[in-house]
Amino acid sequence: MQLLKTWDPAHKRYVIRTNCFMAGYVAVNVAAIFGAFDEIIGKPAGLALGLIVAAPVAGQVWATLSLINESDEFVRALTAKRFIVASGLAMALFAGWGFMESYGGAPHAPGWIVYILFWGLFGLISPFIKNTR
Repeated sequence: MQLLKTWDPAHKRYVIRTNCFMAGYVAVNVAAIFGAFDEIIGKPAGLALGLIVAAPVAGQVWATLSLINESDEFVRALTAKRFIVASGLAMALFAGWGFMESYGGAPHAPGWIVYILFWGLFGLISPFIKNTR
């Protein structure tokens, strides 16, 4: 909590929003892992479950865009640049994997992996993107 005291209000709101959305995301996925939804997998209700799990993902994107909107010009530009670079890399890598599946027989990767790939790349590139140019 000490770290939160040193952050500006926009970052505090971002952390709270992120924790709220990710709590829902984790709760639904942990329940699924332990079989709570086994009876609906492959049925129309399973489609609804997929959308329910995707809702916190959309919320996390909104939280990040809100951080960009609520921050000063430097943080706004820096976060946007990191977001764009991570998005582009995630799309390129995932598209490349898809083509390797189609043309080279690579094992299938589920589409939700792109979300994990994006945030992993965001974390990896952030220390290297330190300016807005």
